[in-house]
Amino acid sequence: MEAVLYVSHGSRKEEATEEARQFLLTVQNEIDVPLYEICFLELAEPDVLQGIERLVEKGAGKIAVLPVLLLSAGHYFEDIPEEIDKAKGRYPQIEFSYGEPLGVQDRIVDVLVDRIHQLDTTVGTDTNLLLVGRGSRHPDTKPSIEKIASLLAEKTGVPRVDTCYLAAISPRFEEGLQASLNKKGKTIVLPYLWFTGILIQSMEQKIKAAQEENHDVQLAAYLNDHPNMIRATVDRVNEALEKFKEHSAS
Repeated sequence: MEAVLYVSHGSRKEEATEEARQFLLTVQNEIDVPLYEICFLELAEPDVLQGIERLVEKGAGKIAVLPVLLLSAGHYFEDIPEEIDKAKGRYPQIEFSYGEPLGVQDRIVDVLVDRIHQLDTTVGTDTNLLLVGRGSRHPDTKPSIEKIASLLAEKTGVPRVDTCYLAAISPRFEEGLQASLNKKGKTIVLPYLWFTGILIQSMEQKIKAAQEENHDVQLAAYLNDHPNMIRATVDRVNEALEKFKEHSAS
């Protein structure tokens, strides 16, 4: 029996964990495989091995592991594969398929455009768009965020979208925000984050402080459960499940 294991990041905020669960339940409603579990890499339960154990106990013989990640970085290349390898040692009879993060997709850039449109503002040549990534030491992270920024600039017609990061890479969010505030015009901050959490809270606090200093700055909503995010995740799940057929045919 085939099954899907969704591996989300996890958060200290129960609100963020629940938000991820609700999103993945919406995704699962579109998947033609009834057996599934939602697990977390850290800070929430069940963890990956517990999720796999639950699926095995329910009769799963093939498990498609879906990394609930925006971009490829350490969690994708190291942490999740390590847990899958442990599970393979424990359950040699189980066949595993490993899915892919969402990656850079035009339809996800469209989510950012929609988030801008949801604000009570207009985008003109004097608008500074600041795209904020989580950040990672993996070499693919910065080029990916910069590619997203380039696509966003094309879609919005602004001369340039600046980038900054919440961890690991420079410029950090504080630097990027201050540089944007120092320019003429208004600033729209776009978090390239999937769910809420401590990082979103921290950004909200810093932007509120800037607004209290009379800066023209707004924070757009994070990606969350936009229909494009749901569709993109459904596609990644189905791609992971399709690998079982490809393996059987080879």
